Amino acid sequence: MIAASWARFLDQDSERFPLWLPVFMGCGVLGYFALRAEPPLWLGLTFASVTTVGWLGLPAARVLWAPALFAALGFTAGQFATIRAAPMESDLPTRATIITGIVRSVEVLPEGRRITFEPAWLDDAPSPRQRAIRVRLRKGDTLPAATGDRLRVRALIRPPAAPAYPGAWDLQRDAFFTGLGASGYAIGPIESLAQAVPSAPAAALQRLRETVARHITDAIPGAAGTICVTLMTGGQSSIPAAEHAAFRDSGLAHLLAVAGLHIGIVMGYTMGLARLILACSTRASLFWPTKAIAACTALLAGGGYMLLTGMHVPIVRSFLMACLVTIGIVTGRRVVSLRALGLAGVGLMLAEPWEVPGVSFQMSFSAVLALIAGYEVMRPWLRSLHGKSWPRRVASHVVALALTSALAGTASAPYGAYHFGHIQTWFVVANMVAVPLTAVWVMPAGLIALLLMPFGLDWLALIPMGWGAQAVIWVGQTVSAWPYATFDVPHSPAWGLMTVSLGLAWLGLWRSRVRLGGIVLIGLGLASPALVRPPDILVSADARLIGFRAQSAIYLQQNQGGSRFVRDAWVQYWGNVPVLPFPPGPSADAVSCEADACRLNPGGLHRAALLVTGPAKPAECQGIDVVVSAEPARGLCPRPWPRVVDRFTVWREGAVAIWLTDAGADILTDRSARGSRPWVPGPPPPRAKTSPILPRATLDEGMTVNSSPLVDDPK
Repeated sequence: MIAASWARFLDQDSERFPLWLPVFMGCGVLGYFALRAEPPLWLGLTFASVTTVGWLGLPAARVLWAPALFAALGFTAGQFATIRAAPMESDLPTRATIITGIVRSVEVLPEGRRITFEPAWLDDAPSPRQRAIRVRLRKGDTLPAATGDRLRVRALIRPPAAPAYPGAWDLQRDAFFTGLGASGYAIGPIESLAQAVPSAPAAALQRLRETVARHITDAIPGAAGTICVTLMTGGQSSIPAAEHAAFRDSGLAHLLAVAGLHIGIVMGYTMGLARLILACSTRASLFWPTKAIAACTALLAGGGYMLLTGMHVPIVRSFLMACLVTIGIVTGRRVVSLRALGLAGVGLMLAEPWEVPGVSFQMSFSAVLALIAGYEVMRPWLRSLHGKSWPRRVASHVVALALTSALAGTASAPYGAYHFGHIQTWFVVANMVAVPLTAVWVMPAGLIALLLMPFGLDWLALIPMGWGAQAVIWVGQTVSAWPYATFDVPHSPAWGLMTVSLGLAWLGLWRSRVRLGGIVLIGLGLASPALVRPPDILVSADARLIGFRAQSAIYLQQNQGGSRFVRDAWVQYWGNVPVLPFPPGPSADAVSCEADACRLNPGGLHRAALLVTGPAKPAECQGIDVVVSAEPARGLCPRPWPRVVDRFTVWREGAVAIWLTDAGADILTDRSARGSRPWVPGPPPPRAKTSPILPRATLDEGMTVNSSPLVDDPK
């Protein structure tokens, strides 16, 4: 039986081995980013060279050498991406500064605008910064600003924020690879120094994007206009928070992330129109390859739409697959396949490997994998459902629409849960209504508006487009208001998400019954939150937030200036339980407070933590393993001193996570979690232990030494 099963596996799945090569490449990329120290450049090159020689020199063992080769390519791609990026700049001013720069982009926010300067000069410095600076303008600042203009503004800026807790999403890594050096907000009005006509293609494209957005918002006011701007230009920053939450909670957030659905609509309508025009000519219909010509025309339209919407990861992946689809149409090959998805993944990982740990990459590729593999399995059943009568045809289209929503939404749900902390319940129902509205009404009207815009007649299509967008918003708001529309889920560890990803790949790439083993891997990954214990105490990187997790609530000590973003990240990490102020009342779980200190003892452990809530003074430290304070707390307890996490600790090491156990306190800092990488700021310089020796002052004639400073001699 085992021999027969093995033979059946080789017969059905031997040709599927190449489909795993992009998976190994992704593992190589993730392995590079998981390191805590920057590897030498020769490591990746040597690894890639050795595996290449093995793959070429030992054809019989290629099935073993090929995975190692692709893992080496992924690792090396990450190294070269780091080398290409400009180094992080640590000499930013801590006070208000004058920023003079060339506008790279202008984003419309719900309240105001946000401008990115590149290049940018600080305080009239002779040389520009190596990285871009992003500034949020004041709400009432209406001075026109467009790409290519030279502006000046007084602002407060700061470097990219560190992770909210050890192991959280690394915003500094994102900024490192996207070229962002600092961000902040303006404290004065912008001044226009020069208005330039963009000459570079990128600047001209950005100005076109801003013009399209302005036309749309002028014709479609309110939230519907911002949704239409997102669909046509890719910018999501102007969507109001309420509408954004409604789309997220109803499972329609993918409509705001311009990707395969949108470019498919654009290319589909373009191809249909091109074939219709060619069919009007008898000569073209008889002698020209009209299908191939229409496919190439649709690809050009899709490429233009990709450039207009900003070339984000999902749409780049979709365009790469569209290129392969076009090649398949021209050559008469199968147009949608797992091989095309794998080639698109390889191309994207070679160009932008830093996107692999991101939610856009993970959700888009998992959804497309589920769609291709799911339809491959269910295609015979769907064909039997489709008949000649119109009721059967309508039923088959409804079933296909529901199946598409179910496959894509279910496959991407684990990644949404990992990154955002919740999942949606009614996403299939919402998509069955909103997706046809977008495909049949909203997007076609937007494309017609783009064609009419040069003639000033775009309002004829934009007004109906706004009606359709308002209908989609209504769907999102209605579904998100249903009972149990969203469920908060506990935070999954990174290895749990990796296990789910391996299970999805196993289930989608194999063809025989061995694929069912992927269900076991997915189940193990989904159960991973129950196998790990979140920290008991979190301290932010500025010590202005200190949180303690009890069984029924989170107790939070928040000083002035505490980050709301960090607070929300903690609540999501700890499972969205109620948040109570610290110090709590006398009935709080595992917390007992006296004067200006509280003893934290979750689960009745023999060891505990002491959280200082007031002025530092000697305290009762019997059984205390760690002292936590927002202020310097060394020496607060008598010898032998317990471990201390205070303002100096987070100043040196970043955010801190603490687990309390019977054996003591396990402390993890952000610096130890991320290690020494190019995007991680270096440790602060050590403080001087002794006062500097100053030269002795000399007394001028007529001056004398009094009890304090030098004063004039009254004599």
